[in-house]
Amino acid sequence: MTDAQRSSVWDGALAELGARDAVAILCRGLADAVQAAPRPPSRVRVRLGGASIEVEWPPLAEPSTMPPPVEETTPETTGHVVRAELVGTFYRQPEPGTKPFVEVGDIVEPDQQVAIVEAMKLMNPVVVDVGGRVAQILVDDAEGVEYDQPLIVIDQEVDE
Repeated sequence: MTDAQRSSVWDGALAELGARDAVAILCRGLADAVQAAPRPPSRVRVRLGGASIEVEWPPLAEPSTMPPPVEETTPETTGHVVRAELVGTFYRQPEPGTKPFVEVGDIVEPDQQVAIVEAMKLMNPVVVDVGGRVAQILVDDAEGVEYDQPLIVIDQEVDE
């Protein structure tokens, strides 16, 4: 079958559907193709006569022109690092508007609560296992944290 014959067959089928239904079918097909694609197209062309959809995607960037991957940098910390024991939201105070559990410079004792990590509506205390001075608070209040993420740095060499 030649291209002209195929086109004629499609035109006959489209005429049976009606222009509005044919356009709707072509648009659904186009939406499915674009949605399944890994990136947006650079050009789209829909033809009703002969019923075709043409989609062009931009060329992939050459490896040399792609930006280098961003490396996560961890702040320099010296001291004992208190880490998140679960994934959740970090809170510095027991309730909104109240005083934080600790501030930088505060002295803490072993088993003292220094923050909360909320996970699935449960408030989980963050407790230090060493005594010392709070050297750094590495996470902002109400920020999401990952498992084992550094939260607070405790300087164990305290001059009282």
